[in-house]
Amino acid sequence: MTEIYGTLGPACGDRATLESMLRAGMTGMRLNLSHCDLADSACMIQAFHEAAKSAGTAPQLVIDIQGPELRLGDLDAPKALRPGTMVVFGKNGIPVPDVVLNAVSPGCEVLLDDGKILLCVTAAGNGRAEAEVIRGGTLTGRKSIKLPGKELHLPIVTERDVRNLRRAAEYGVTGLLQPFVHSGEELRRLRTILRENGVDRLTLFAKIETLEGAAHLADILPQADVIVIARGDLGNDMPLWHLPAVQKDIAAACRAAGKPFIVVTQMLASMEHSPVPTRAEVSDIFNAVADGAWGVMVTGETAVGEYPVEAIRYLAATTEDARSWLAQKT
Repeated sequence: MTEIYGTLGPACGDRATLESMLRAGMTGMRLNLSHCDLADSACMIQAFHEAAKSAGTAPQLVIDIQGPELRLGDLDAPKALRPGTMVVFGKNGIPVPDVVLNAVSPGCEVLLDDGKILLCVTAAGNGRAEAEVIRGGTLTGRKSIKLPGKELHLPIVTERDVRNLRRAAEYGVTGLLQPFVHSGEELRRLRTILRENGVDRLTLFAKIETLEGAAHLADILPQADVIVIARGDLGNDMPLWHLPAVQKDIAAACRAAGKPFIVVTQMLASMEHSPVPTRAEVSDIFNAVADGAWGVMVTGETAVGEYPVEAIRYLAATTEDARSWLAQKT
């Protein structure tokens, strides 16, 4: 059986929608805590558990913590970034963590909002940086930051992460998605933190989101319960056309080690606004299962999309067809 994960959010946060998603084949739910605490999502979490009871299922609830992920600070209002214009980071500009300002230099690329926006740094120093917009878009606060080619090692958990972990059992959390795993040592340290906070029974999902993480996969595999091929930031760390081969290599390594893996990001991206997926998306899901994926996951498709139930239905139906095809081949 292939695990089918959705992502909890306002588009599917009511009991009726969640029950329909569970009856359509969903077996687990992800909750993104990059922007909020467990307590902030208490009503949706309660609706999720009530829906599961009504549907007669026992789905998993996994939290995706902030971890070492880099994000912008808050913005007063959305900011339109047009190609060829200049922006300022830091003092009197877009707020970013100090580690970003310390790492950038002229010529350095900056990717914002999962790579949708691309800038090139032209000047840096004295607590600020200037950059030219290469690929524009509308920017809002708290979006992701990626510096391609820069290896920035941050604390594996934040203080807020620890607060959420301490309350995980209270909210029925069963698993933890750890972002930006680069080494097995990071996971060993994380397991110590989990023990110290009484949540060492959580299933540990290690998100491979950088080329460094992919290169150290052999070291990471023994320390993780599940490997996550997180194609959003992973795709930002290389020319995008290299991503399919890296995904295939990670999948092969997981199969060889007998380690479950899950494939994530844009599996049904078009269904945020369309009731049916593209042929390419269905093929992507099918191929992930054919490559041995233990699970597949959608994010914005159910969290903020217009068709959360339909997205789960297509996800589940496609994985079932892939499993049937595999069974015929063996």
